[in-house]
Amino acid sequence: MAAVLPLDPGATAPRPARTGTRAFQFGKYREIIIAVAFFLLFDLGVLVLNFYTSFKIDQDTVAINLAGRQRYVSQRIARTLLELDAARAAGRPMKAETLAELRAGAKIFDLSHEAFKHGATIPGGDGKPVFLDAVTSEQGRALEARVDTLWKPYFQKLQPLLADGFGDQQLADALAYSQASNIALLNVANEFVTETQQIGASRASTLRLVQTGGIVLALLNFAFILFKFLRRLQTSDAAIESANEENREILTSVREGLFLLTPDFRLGSQLSASAHGLFGRQLAAGDNFFTVLQPLVTEKALSDARDYVELLFSAHVKEALVQDINPLSEVELLTHNRLGRESRRYLSFHFNRVQVGGAVRHLLVTVQDITARIELERKLGEERQRSQKEFGMLLKAIDADPALLRQFVGHAETGLLEVNDLLRGTSGTQGEAAILKRLDQAARRVHAIKGDAATLGLDSIAAQAHQFETELARVRQTGGGDIGAALVALPLPLEELLTKIGALKALTGVQRAAAEPAAADAGNAALVRLAQEVAAAGGKKVEPTVRMGAVADLEPEAAGLVREIAVQLLRNALAHGVEPPAERRAAGKPEEGKVEVQLVRGEADWCLSVRDDGGGLSAPRVRQRLLDLRWYTPAQLENFDDRQIVSHIFRPGFSTASDVSLHAGRGVGLDLVQANVQKLGARLTLSSTPGRHTEFKIRFA
Repeated sequence: MAAVLPLDPGATAPRPARTGTRAFQFGKYREIIIAVAFFLLFDLGVLVLNFYTSFKIDQDTVAINLAGRQRYVSQRIARTLLELDAARAAGRPMKAETLAELRAGAKIFDLSHEAFKHGATIPGGDGKPVFLDAVTSEQGRALEARVDTLWKPYFQKLQPLLADGFGDQQLADALAYSQASNIALLNVANEFVTETQQIGASRASTLRLVQTGGIVLALLNFAFILFKFLRRLQTSDAAIESANEENREILTSVREGLFLLTPDFRLGSQLSASAHGLFGRQLAAGDNFFTVLQPLVTEKALSDARDYVELLFSAHVKEALVQDINPLSEVELLTHNRLGRESRRYLSFHFNRVQVGGAVRHLLVTVQDITARIELERKLGEERQRSQKEFGMLLKAIDADPALLRQFVGHAETGLLEVNDLLRGTSGTQGEAAILKRLDQAARRVHAIKGDAATLGLDSIAAQAHQFETELARVRQTGGGDIGAALVALPLPLEELLTKIGALKALTGVQRAAAEPAAADAGNAALVRLAQEVAAAGGKKVEPTVRMGAVADLEPEAAGLVREIAVQLLRNALAHGVEPPAERRAAGKPEEGKVEVQLVRGEADWCLSVRDDGGGLSAPRVRQRLLDLRWYTPAQLENFDDRQIVSHIFRPGFSTASDVSLHAGRGVGLDLVQANVQKLGARLTLSSTPGRHTEFKIRFA
């Protein structure tokens, strides 16, 4: 499973595909950008107004200074006239510097006066030219008009004095006008200075007002930007928290293991809760992926997985082309559950690239538990094989001798019904010894059915009987108070066996032709085939000789017991007696062993003999096996001679085979032989020469 988690929970519409270069979009930043633009506009406006006002204030300062100079110059003119008149009265010559001061004062006053009226460039206080705007205020124009009224006649009176050679009367007229209007001119000059100062002060107030307004607007705009930013930040935080909560819910509830794999093969910070259970351990962000995987898979699978993940992180490798070589698409893991028991599971790993700008940034790893699917496939396979076996069994049943098949069906049905009666009569309230005895009886009957089925090549029934024996052995080994509860598991395999026998019964029509005898050759051929199959299963070679034709002369019940004995002794000879070819060659024997099964009728009794040319019975081997099974202590075995030791091979559950197979290992075959011998009222003799032969003889009347 792959999941893509949207950051914005409200974004449900599909988004346009992203290209390699992401186009910038104003989108949610539009309001902030407009606010910033207003902020810059306010700042620029205030800056322009501030510059303009400052420029005007500089001009006002010039006007104030020049207005003050007009007042000063008017007094200098009056003073120089008095000095000239004093020199005339004393008969002294007039000083040239006094005349120059008079003429310069008159000139500068007149130029400044005209500049205040119309605006012009005039010498400043330092002699450098400055531009002086005309006075525009109403009060200033009125004062300038008053100055003009006083200055024009005054300037006319001074004109003769501005040139050389003026007379005393001209000096007297100018001095008289100066004394008459000097105070008025001084007062007007003072008022004009005051007016220019007020104009400058007013402009400075305007500048402060503009600056204050700009600061207020800037603060308001800043507050708006801050509010918008905080609100958007809060919205973004809420969206992120909502997305994180959804991610947590997904990671908590999803059944697959989900996590990101970094380029250095470490687990990402987000892991689904199921991932811990799938790996059978607590995972942590930053764990190395291959370290986590190492104890769960083979070294080869781990190496292949590392190569595959490195391929996926290579951007030039096409992801679709390497999907089929994923070595972790189906991985068998052996983990331990909380009780420490081993648990076999199957996991499937899928890797998907997370690319940013053409580079593989992460791998999204999806882990699924496919145990149920694998188990289902295995069961389907087993069911398919079972069906094929049953079909094969039916084909073999059709090919088998009809009389032998009918005899098998009759005996098997009778035996299974006996087993059913034994199990129905068994309960946990009975003593353990009584239960074990009934289980031994049931095991003999099932073992006999297995042997007869194998004789006819009915492998499916033989395998199912073998499985039933396993269930009986498991119940027998349970022991203690749980043995009664364990009996509950037995009816099911018994029912399945009865079902198969019922199918064969319907096939053969055994009830309608039960009296038809079996051909002698067919019985011998069946035993020969059984011998060859058992030998092949054990990797041995054998040349069987079977002469059991006389069994047809016996009563049906005795014939059935004899046939079962022959089958079990034949299987025993091939499983335990005849050696493998290599061992026979080493002993100087032919690779192919010999087994002879013969039933002959003597003058007074019958004799069934089964003889093989194998390794013979080994009393020390049986003794060691009794020790391994802990049936006796070494001290107890010291009291047994070899004959007593060898007699234990007929005890239920005894076998010298190390493993249980279809043909040996349960210790039931010779127990069944002994039970049938007792039913026949027969006498069993056993002769064996180590390395040469083993022969069983059963004599009965």
